[in-house]
Amino acid sequence: MGKSIMITGGARSGKSGLAEDMTLSLGRPAIYIATAEAHDPEMADRIARHQARRGAEWQTLAAPLDLAGALRNSDTDDGTPRLVDCLTLWLSNLLLAGEDWEAAADALVAELARQRAPVVFVTNEVGAGIVPENRLARTFRDAAGLVNQQVASACDELWLCVAGHPLKVKPQ
Repeated sequence: MGKSIMITGGARSGKSGLAEDMTLSLGRPAIYIATAEAHDPEMADRIARHQARRGAEWQTLAAPLDLAGALRNSDTDDGTPRLVDCLTLWLSNLLLAGEDWEAAADALVAELARQRAPVVFVTNEVGAGIVPENRLARTFRDAAGLVNQQVASACDELWLCVAGHPLKVKPQ
């Protein structure tokens, strides 16, 4: 299996920048597997800023729903590293589309075990706050915690980014 790394943290913790640096340290050029969808102008602006920051070293592959398929189709013998940004947006897309997120997470972890080239995942740590007031938000919070646990267990390394400072969690 290719090296796998998961980076988690809160909003604006520095996890995407860290993930981009780690991915490029594994090889150049790299593939950016984007899960975000621009449903409003503010999100379109966020996506455009991310793309501008990355530059020409990156090929972008959109995968809002079929993340296991994107990994399978982008895996190469030449070791081109991939960055998945991010798992929580992917999970949001699945929930809003009425997809079976548990089956999708199982498929993702199974596909991760077959990868030859490195992959870096970005995800949000969402369970440290209050209990959300509505059912969908509680479902998302619980599902994100479970997906993060599954993927982190399957990865070789786990990092927590706090206020721009990375902390290595796994292996210790």
